[in-house]
Amino acid sequence: MNGYDAILFDFDGVLADTEPLHFEAWRETLKPYGIVLTWELYVEQCIGVADKEMLDFLRKLADPVVPLEVLWPEYKNKKLLFEQLVSGQSPIPAATVSMVHSLQGVKLAVVSSSFRAEIEPMLRMAGILDNFGALVFGDDVQNFKPHPEPYLTGAARLGALRPLVVEDSDAGAASGRAAGFDVLKVERAEDVPRRIAELGVAVGFLR
Repeated sequence: MNGYDAILFDFDGVLADTEPLHFEAWRETLKPYGIVLTWELYVEQCIGVADKEMLDFLRKLADPVVPLEVLWPEYKNKKLLFEQLVSGQSPIPAATVSMVHSLQGVKLAVVSSSFRAEIEPMLRMAGILDNFGALVFGDDVQNFKPHPEPYLTGAARLGALRPLVVEDSDAGAASGRAAGFDVLKVERAEDVPRRIAELGVAVGFLR
């Protein structure tokens, strides 16, 4: 792999186009508290940020401000809404599923700030759960992105010394770089198969 010994993928916005679904679930959950969540605000302040940290920011938009201990239990309702939104079909594109299967012999990991209960079912539904040698979720680390711990944990679980990180958010990219790894920054989940194919041919881990 021309020096790379693994690929560490973020999930939301990289392997799956889930951000619009997370946004909709959070928007509906927060509406009764007078918190108006727009897509622009969500993109600027919420993507790549741990849920609790995100709520600590958003609660201050309410008038009066909502205590975090009141708002945080609403995560359960948001999770149920999200599960309903993804229950009909996998948000992981078919091209991404094919890409993961094409990376036979390459060590792969998912490194996400989301929780295991949200992501594992989607990987299983898409038939690619077993393709990943390591899974790192928000419940596995003490420090969330942009701290390097998530990507350092993923690399350690794979036994990788020089992995490539694939990220869409600024916080996630900062996490990968802080861990000392190269980062492939993508704009949209649908771009990932093409970008990985181009890079894979260039550095020799795809033919």
